[in-house]
Amino acid sequence: MQKQIYLDNAATTAVLPEVLDAMLPYFTEQFGNPSSLYSIGSTAKDAITDARERLAAHINANATEIYFTGSGSEADNWALKATMEAYSDKGRHLVTSAIEHHAILHTAEWLEKNGYEVTYLPVDADGLVSPDDLRAAIRPDTTLVSVMMANNEIGTIQPIFELAAIAHEHGALFHTDAVQVLGHIAIDVALMGIDMLSAAAHKLHGPKGVGFLYIRKGIKTRSFIHGGGQENKRRAGTENVAGIIGMAAALDIAMANLDARAAADLALRDDLIARVLAEVPYSRLNGHRSLRLPNNANFSFEFVEGESLLLALDQLGIIASTGSACASGSLDPSHVLLAIGLPHEIAHGSLRLTVGDETTTDDIDYTIESIKQVLERLRSMSPLYEDFLQGKKPISAVK
Repeated sequence: MQKQIYLDNAATTAVLPEVLDAMLPYFTEQFGNPSSLYSIGSTAKDAITDARERLAAHINANATEIYFTGSGSEADNWALKATMEAYSDKGRHLVTSAIEHHAILHTAEWLEKNGYEVTYLPVDADGLVSPDDLRAAIRPDTTLVSVMMANNEIGTIQPIFELAAIAHEHGALFHTDAVQVLGHIAIDVALMGIDMLSAAAHKLHGPKGVGFLYIRKGIKTRSFIHGGGQENKRRAGTENVAGIIGMAAALDIAMANLDARAAADLALRDDLIARVLAEVPYSRLNGHRSLRLPNNANFSFEFVEGESLLLALDQLGIIASTGSACASGSLDPSHVLLAIGLPHEIAHGSLRLTVGDETTTDDIDYTIESIKQVLERLRSMSPLYEDFLQGKKPISAVK
């Protein structure tokens, strides 16, 4: 049986056995509805309360500020739509960045179609938002600034402290999509000045289909789903009890091992980056070299299509990505790579590799050799590469 090397942890992660063990009772013997008054309902309700308190503690929030959702995308939608509506008397202007996850960008487009104004901040060649650009874009009628904590494709970590401070100086609220960050980097919402934060469980070895939105006490947001009185009457629907328990268990484990895991990820990631750039011709690293998620490496390879590279690596047992899993069905080049200034032909040749707890140095060695092998074969079939070798085309890749 061929070895499988999973290097797409930014897309999703496997549920840890300990997390599954914590969840299982709430599918079977403790299956009660948390809104019911009898004992098994109360048991489920108490378990949710405990999970809420644990999750809140990990980001230095109060338990009453954690609202459960079905995903990070739902949390993003809730933060933007409900907040812009609730504060529309102040203004109808939203500021976000050009490299946000589509859960933010498509919600911003929806807001534009419904009478709101949106400013999309540019990023530099490393994918960083400039605080000066935010300062220039913010207006008296700006209600909300939403900038992701770290990019899901290129891993660049944004200057959240500065961006949140600028938003508050001008009377605006600050939201951040932290789906890729939770459980990988320490988060302190109070210290960082974050008013709202989106998170999901499945990026940190928790279950799919559950996330949360942190909403700082005192912020008025409209109810997002109407019906029952769940989530303090802001998000109706019977709670995903097992999922919530799993998310809390996964974050407990992630935070208990945060420093050791980050150090291990960094060592593997840095070795991967250094060797690819040194051993693979016409390659470049996308994203900031040091201000990036510890497990993320994103490359562009000239003269190949990312999809062909991805499928060829899959045949060798290597599971990777060309970018965001949520946009994997699109043939368009990544909006993130275009925003950092890459031309279409190089943006199309991208590969995202995200290491995880199970990744070994042998896996990295095998992956690098496989990339070299596949690129040599794909480039040998590329007329663009042949033209380049014959001196007909200039080199456009950046080493």
